[in-house]
Amino acid sequence: MSGGRSNHVWQSGDIVVKLYRPSRENPLFANDPVRERQSLQALSGTGIVPRYLSHGRWRGQDWLMYRHLAGAPWRQDTAHVARLLGILHDQTAFDGLPAGANGSQALAAQTRTILASCAPSGLDLSPLRPQGVVPPTRQTGLIHGDPVPGNLVEYDGTLALIDWQCPQRGDPAEDLALFLSPAMQLLYRGRPLGREEEAQFAAAYPDRRVVARYFALKPWFHWRMAAYCMWRNDTEALDLEVSALQSIRPSTA
Repeated sequence: MSGGRSNHVWQSGDIVVKLYRPSRENPLFANDPVRERQSLQALSGTGIVPRYLSHGRWRGQDWLMYRHLAGAPWRQDTAHVARLLGILHDQTAFDGLPAGANGSQALAAQTRTILASCAPSGLDLSPLRPQGVVPPTRQTGLIHGDPVPGNLVEYDGTLALIDWQCPQRGDPAEDLALFLSPAMQLLYRGRPLGREEEAQFAAAYPDRRVVARYFALKPWFHWRMAAYCMWRNDTEALDLEVSALQSIRPSTA
């Protein structure tokens, strides 16, 4: 199947088989077969994940089998995605999840780690670090960790999330930021969201506290994503994140 950036995926009838291939360490998105299997099992029956079938190992590599969702990747209607994420964030987090970056200081530390692993270049993102402090939240729970357009499937008039390789017990605002990221929208959909689309998403997400927290942490999310794009050596996506960060920096001083 096309679309996978980390693993090999095959479809046979209504069955999908994913073979997790060894890859270099990713500083932002994990590739954990155990967490993906646990996610499908824990969320079985909710309609927001594929149906888990089986798992095992082949020649030293993990594999996962699940039921195929007959649909298409998400392309429009941000309000629908907001409602889906609201449903997800109401689910109970299962045991064994790692803690996500929580608060501006944790996001800044994560960003510095990503920058330290980047190849030398002429661009220095350090001066763009946002000012101020947004404290951690106690309102943590199950988050997908990678709800980008390529991992959202429209089927039977609804939406589901696939590729559960990096769920966390974290701040729900993290999922909002990853979906709204200009870089991720460009990478998977070909263009960033417009202002009206972003406004529709924010209005449709059911918890106003999470939305307010996303806006408070937005500069740090853009700074971190810019660092990740630099690590990927994706200059077009990097420029989008830097521009987004620069457009809101005066409000963070």
